[in-house]
Amino acid sequence: MNVLASKGQLRASFFRWALFTVPACLLIGFLAGQIGGSPDSLWFQSLTKPDIFPEPKWFGIVWSILFVMIGLAVALVCAAWGARGRKAALVVFVLHFLLAQSWTAVFFGAYQMTYGLYVLIAAVVTAIIVIALFWRVRQLAALMLVPYLAWLCFATLLNYEFLKLNPDADGQETTQAVQRIEF
Repeated sequence: MNVLASKGQLRASFFRWALFTVPACLLIGFLAGQIGGSPDSLWFQSLTKPDIFPEPKWFGIVWSILFVMIGLAVALVCAAWGARGRKAALVVFVLHFLLAQSWTAVFFGAYQMTYGLYVLIAAVVTAIIVIALFWRVRQLAALMLVPYLAWLCFATLLNYEFLKLNPDADGQETTQAVQRIEF
């Protein structure tokens, strides 16, 4: 069914969707960061950091900006009522987003750098698919996801560098236990 709407109605639909999608993306990202583990853990603090590792403050800043852009891109697609491929684009996006957010739990929570790398590779591949699907619905929405894809690629490289520098720490939680030996 094709529905004709004025530009004002389309703009209003976009803003209504954005009022839902932007906070939802921010909330999911925040919860993934809170539930999945922490870079403040003894395990992460004990890792050798790659030269490309940015100051930790940048992660919160960059992710916040990206989550807003992602939410706006999703709102553009959601507001594209009647657009061919809209539903498929949104379903694949939700699956991708949940996969990408699971990285925190895998890397920081389970101390699995190798599996974290696999999650990020899958996230990059599915992000490319999402961008292609969004392009068919709203080109601007697809373009808004390009910085997110670039950051995912950087995160993948960073995860690889951590693994390369710390192969013995992969899957090994650092404990604060001390072994006593008496003579």
